[in-house]
Amino acid sequence: MNQITIAGHLGTDPEVRFTSSGQKVTTLRVASRVRRGAKGDETIWWRVTIWGEQFDKMIPFFKKGSPIIVFGELSKPEIFTDRDGKPQVSMNITAQNLLFSPFGRPDSPGSESDEHEGGHQQHQQQQQQQQPKKQFGQSNERPVENFADEEIPF
Repeated sequence: MNQITIAGHLGTDPEVRFTSSGQKVTTLRVASRVRRGAKGDETIWWRVTIWGEQFDKMIPFFKKGSPIIVFGELSKPEIFTDRDGKPQVSMNITAQNLLFSPFGRPDSPGSESDEHEGGHQQHQQQQQQQQPKKQFGQSNERPVENFADEEIPF
């Protein structure tokens, strides 16, 4: 099994289909950038397949341009010929885990991803406001002790 982690942006909205047996299949097209030094950047396109309903609560938040991190199993690359007769490589991943990426935002302002992140920031601010304020000189932290290397407590 070949495990891979990619970070990139969605090139299209997620596509949902069903197999003839009724199993749900969601496909994501993810663009990741590889830096090639003096040669410039190169974009690699990935087809990410999600089987079943495991990420159904996350999928509505992903739109074209959304940043995403994908963990999954890398399939053998497929070589095909495009419309212009040039050979192309298709990189395919079966997703095992998806994450909202903290790095990067979609180019379009006001997208749902921005709204989701804004809601997350509001939630964090509310949590911070609800925490009790510490009085000057009070601390819940233990003092730092000097340990020898052989005494490190972990």
